[in-house]
Amino acid sequence: MAELLLELFSEEIPAGMQRGAREDLARLLGALLEEHGLGTPDIRTFSTPRRLVAVADGVAERQPDRVIERRGPRVDAPQTARVGFLRSLEGRDYRLEEREDAKKGRYLVALVEERGRPAAEVLAETLPELLARFPWPRSMRWGAHRVRWVRPLHAILCLLDGRPLRFAFGPVESGDVTYGHRFHAPGPISVRDYADYREALRRAYVMLDQEERARTIVERARALAAAEGLRLREDPELVEELAGLVEWPVVLIGSIEPAFMELPPEVLVTSMRTHQRYLALEDGDGRLAPRFVVVANVEAADGGEAVVAGNERVLRARLWDARFFWETDRRVPLEARLPMLERVVFHQKLGTMAERVERLERLARELARFVPGADAELCARAARLCKADLMTGMVAEFPELQGIMGGYYARHQGEPEEVARAIAEHYRPKGPDDAVPRAPVSVAVALTDRIDTLAGFFAAGIRPSGSKDPFALRRAALGVIRLLLENGLRLPLREVFSCALDLYGRRFHAVDREAFLREVLEFFADRLVVSLRGRGLRHDLVAAVFAIVPDDDLARLVARVEALDAFLASPDGRDLLTAYRRARNIVAIEERRDGREYRGEPDPALLAQDEERALYAVLVEAEDAIAAALVREDFTGAMRHLAAIRPMVDAFFERVRVNVEDPHLRENRLLLLDRLRRVFERIADFSRIEDRDAGESRDRGSDGETCR
Repeated sequence: MAELLLELFSEEIPAGMQRGAREDLARLLGALLEEHGLGTPDIRTFSTPRRLVAVADGVAERQPDRVIERRGPRVDAPQTARVGFLRSLEGRDYRLEEREDAKKGRYLVALVEERGRPAAEVLAETLPELLARFPWPRSMRWGAHRVRWVRPLHAILCLLDGRPLRFAFGPVESGDVTYGHRFHAPGPISVRDYADYREALRRAYVMLDQEERARTIVERARALAAAEGLRLREDPELVEELAGLVEWPVVLIGSIEPAFMELPPEVLVTSMRTHQRYLALEDGDGRLAPRFVVVANVEAADGGEAVVAGNERVLRARLWDARFFWETDRRVPLEARLPMLERVVFHQKLGTMAERVERLERLARELARFVPGADAELCARAARLCKADLMTGMVAEFPELQGIMGGYYARHQGEPEEVARAIAEHYRPKGPDDAVPRAPVSVAVALTDRIDTLAGFFAAGIRPSGSKDPFALRRAALGVIRLLLENGLRLPLREVFSCALDLYGRRFHAVDREAFLREVLEFFADRLVVSLRGRGLRHDLVAAVFAIVPDDDLARLVARVEALDAFLASPDGRDLLTAYRRARNIVAIEERRDGREYRGEPDPALLAQDEERALYAVLVEAEDAIAAALVREDFTGAMRHLAAIRPMVDAFFERVRVNVEDPHLRENRLLLLDRLRRVFERIADFSRIEDRDAGESRDRGSDGETCR
């Protein structure tokens, strides 16, 4: 077995593309080696700003020999066909056989012996093809060359078992040479294998492993912060990006001028993070400290003093701009900015942002009824002002701060704290890791924003398609679900979305309301599956409950699913699920055999055995008890009543034969099984529940066993 080392050395690879490139290189290289019979080696990938690297341990030194079958003409075909087939095999080792085909008769088959080729020969042919189809999100040509790469490619290092593997990709010939740090060690470096390569790069000021660079950045930043009694504000995404921007991380600490600390902390962090890629520091109480961490790519002779001074100077200019926007924006009340929204189109099918604000104001007042503690007038006021900060200089410069800045400006102009907080929080949660608002007015406005968006796009016929969701409608629905479930809210979605549709006025007057509401509820059911998966609840249980009761109250729907999940985890639940499937299978088999449906009430007078009379009695009792429990929303109680029928179900299947000769008795027993099925389906469509023990279910649900 051999070691394959491949390095693609280029101009700077964007940090955001490096993770995907590593994954793609491992996937493509693994598929290539397996496809050509060179084994399934362990593949590790690395990246720095200027190189993409893969090392595969356990590559076969040559392909295995194999026999390939080539089908020829029929045995009785004309001689010219036979001669032509044999001519196509000239120069190959083969033997001829005759095979029989039921439709085409006897034909010739050539068993061609193909000797495996050396791995070096195969890889020299196939690696250029791999590079040519490498799936960069964006790639480029350079000079007069026809090949494409993410940035101009300067060198390819490729070693197989310590020997250079020669091939060409565009203008670049592969070899055993790499290059070190752009400034500290820019010259060529010859290497023998991966271990030599890694150590040679380290001596040349290149830390190959991106995870090691990230750990180094965090450890050194924490040490610098601790030396000043501070701590690092954790930011894993920025650390990963920084690790993709440097080959030799040098961590330094700089200062923020005290005058700028009057700015909102979000402005300071955004200025540092988004524009300059600085890590923020905080004191023991979590307040932003007047210090920052910068990661350089060079070890300067002065210990980094000039680097720190330069970064402080750049940050000072950024913060001067931010302070200008902060002071200027506060001179104009948010209310005065609302007319400017008439010039901003929300979407060509949904009108302007000013029209949207009018809808939000009215819808928030309606939604306040469903959020305990939410004052309707405060909700309407917050909804009216929540988009005004889009017309401020600060948000134009830092779009990430929309909503947040509106909250600061609302406080400055004397709005109630509930209003200011709702404006600041109405975009939350922004993702699965973001906390949901808890204050009643904030919750109502956050719901309003998403429901108006979803209603408008669905009414306009715009839906997510496959992986494409340009308007983040899936994220909006997940936000609604989290806002409702995590705040324990009961919101009738049909009523709310019907109201939201009405607020669009004549724009969507021709929309089929029932079809619109049905699509919205189905969309929420799909998103609910995604949301509950993170809580460990099975997607098939959501589908089973929703099929029976397409409930528009998500809290009630989830409570029902949770009760069903707990029920099926119990011995009674598992056995009754098997019994349900058995009953359904028996009825389905007999319906197919008889060409009719068995639906209706069994005749008590035809119940001949004690076991079927007992089952009928308990089904009648259980159905009434389950119905009453469902009305009370006592879903656990409903499951308890269902579990109570288990002894009678077991006794029925043990002692009662369904397929008897008496047609009236047989029909009545099939109707009794249908009655059993219908009792189950008062709770959920159990046919949609996945079989987690398929073997046992097949045995107990087979034709011969169940139809005794």
